[in-house]
Amino acid sequence: MRTPLVPFDERIFLKLESLQPIGSFKLRGALNAMRAQPAQDVVTASAGNMAQGVGWAARELGVRATVVAPEHAPRAKLDRVEALGADVVLVPHEVWWQAMVDRRYEGIDALFIHPVEDELVMAGNGTIGLELAEDAPEFDTLVVPWGGGGLTTGIASALHALRPGVRIVTAEPETAAPLAASLPAGRPVEIDYAPSFVDGAGGRALLPTMWARAQELVDEAVAVPLDDVREAMQLLATRAGLVAEGAGALALAVALRRSDRCVCIVSGRNVDLNVFAQIVAA
Repeated sequence: MRTPLVPFDERIFLKLESLQPIGSFKLRGALNAMRAQPAQDVVTASAGNMAQGVGWAARELGVRATVVAPEHAPRAKLDRVEALGADVVLVPHEVWWQAMVDRRYEGIDALFIHPVEDELVMAGNGTIGLELAEDAPEFDTLVVPWGGGGLTTGIASALHALRPGVRIVTAEPETAAPLAASLPAGRPVEIDYAPSFVDGAGGRALLPTMWARAQELVDEAVAVPLDDVREAMQLLATRAGLVAEGAGALALAVALRRSDRCVCIVSGRNVDLNVFAQIVAA
């Protein structure tokens, strides 16, 4: 569903995917992928937001959805997934990651909707780029949170065709920033991963097909200090009246340290309220 583009200040604009019905951009890709194929039961691997997108789309299409989620996934997100009618299977992080690599989960016979490596999902995400090309004034840089890469590659593919001069910059939490380590090295780099309150972006490693896409589409990758993410969440709340999860604030955290004209993707708002309150009140 189309979302607004609003000014944060004279230099920075915010694309508010946090205002989607499920509180995240993931609805675009999930709905596009499931509408493009015959109605059938589905399964996905997600820590929360894609799970909600698939759950919402499954409810709309009248099919069953199963979500394979890592054990550390925020309970607040899982509660919303279950409220949408999806079944949740909690597994260790390594098993969850393997389900994404294998594009299946043993014992569940259903269409796998990949949260990242799915052409239809990326095409759905790319509609954000089409909206920016129509709505945004001239800008120099698009800043996008990088989780698996499906959001960035979808938007960047559209903008490269419609706004070819725009630079694509990704943002990851510094404790989980494989692209920021890999891009300057020119090869996938193993990193030391540590979970944080920024649970919707970053990760242990890059999916192989997304590394190839990132090399073509991403101009710069930034590992964002967690204190900078907290500051961006506070500013979104106090100056813009917006609730943003950690991943949703990553892009603004990067833009605040730049001097060019930026559009920031505020990717989601699905944060545990206790965590949000502690960060904003700090």
